[in-house]
Amino acid sequence: MTLPDGWQPTIVGRGMSCDVCLGWDEKVSRVHAQLERLGDDWTVGDDGLSRNGTFVNGERLVGRHRLSDGDVMRCGKTSIAYRAPAPATASTVIGTSLVAPALSDAQRRVLVALCRPYRGGGGYATPATNRQIADELVLSVEAVKTHLRSLFQRFGVEDLPQNVKRTRLAELALQTGAINARDFEA
Repeated sequence: MTLPDGWQPTIVGRGMSCDVCLGWDEKVSRVHAQLERLGDDWTVGDDGLSRNGTFVNGERLVGRHRLSDGDVMRCGKTSIAYRAPAPATASTVIGTSLVAPALSDAQRRVLVALCRPYRGGGGYATPATNRQIADELVLSVEAVKTHLRSLFQRFGVEDLPQNVKRTRLAELALQTGAINARDFEA
């Protein structure tokens, strides 16, 4: 879903009249949280609207939070990834290309498992968790973490904030062609 260009708040909740209706999630309140545009930024607020609380990047929200690209909001059992649009003043760079780094077979399998939630092309997907990857590949969570640390370095994202790293790695893996749609079929 694309947030509106206007200045009206966007209401998230289970109620049918909400702008973002999460009717399938019984843990979401009828009116759960409010997304609001402030200048070029968006904020999420939970001013006591929900009974179970709203979480951003795993931390319970108190009051209002300015959203950054890659933030994950959780209302009830539903996670929503926030993707910030490119700034209107962004310049176009001509002649550059992203090149996928060389990967071992094991790193490639971990990368495919990390990106599997993106296979449908949905804009609101979030990368697989370490546990999901470990279960899919029959590895320990520690082995997955070791491979991910190496992948973060190979793709140059090791210095990004923790809550952004995995999403950026998945984006780069898809953009560079390190993995593609055929990898999800195997």
